Amino acid sequence: MITDDLGEPFTPTTRPRRVVSLVPSTTEAVALADPGLLVGVTDYCTHPPGLEAERVGGSKYPKIDRILALRPDLVLANAEENRRADAEALRAAGVAVWTSFPRTVPESLTSAAAMFEHALRLPEPAWIGEAAELWREPAPPRVRAVVPIWRRPWMVLGAGTFAGDVLRRLGVVNAFEDAAEPYPRTDVEQILAREPELLVLPDEPYAFGAVDGPEAFGGLPCALISGRHLTWHGPSLVEAHGLLSRRLADALR
Repeated sequence: MITDDLGEPFTPTTRPRRVVSLVPSTTEAVALADPGLLVGVTDYCTHPPGLEAERVGGSKYPKIDRILALRPDLVLANAEENRRADAEALRAAGVAVWTSFPRTVPESLTSAAAMFEHALRLPEPAWIGEAAELWREPAPPRVRAVVPIWRRPWMVLGAGTFAGDVLRRLGVVNAFEDAAEPYPRTDVEQILAREPELLVLPDEPYAFGAVDGPEAFGGLPCALISGRHLTWHGPSLVEAHGLLSRRLADALR
């Protein structure tokens, strides 16, 4: 039996012709392989630039009626970005749904390969093998860091996240790796109590920047990085390894 990342049975049919993607990284992957397949994407699907497809709302609250009006034969979702209730509503309406849920870089590549083989019925793209080679050997631990992902309230990367595994493979020890949840709420005092040596600030989901984030931590060394390269589990993984490595190295000089 073929199943997606959540163990939901998936019955292969003919190759889909009308696909809706509710995941920005998956949208990028499909668009690079066969842009003509995409009839609907979320408001947050920004890559590749200039993508022509109907916008169906946000990842958390997509407009189900708009998706169904597009008559898709496949919807691509993610367990963390999308709600199970929406996937169930689409299945109840007779639409096939493939849900991904990678929590490590290797899982993301295995997941993508399975999606292309079973759901999209397309050849495996070259970027999967390229990314596997780049990320194969984790770097030794070199710096203890905290990774805020939201402000007001402060939230940070905790345990068992894809982004946490990306950083671990670049030698970053997550100061909140022992947290009981993936994205714990905290405050500046608790963050500093973890004695981080580095602050890693992505520009999504919260748009941290040079004057919004670093000033709260009293001169702690800071790496401002692309959220797309930290959290997207798609073709961006190829350039992410070198780009993130350079940003981290620059912050520690």
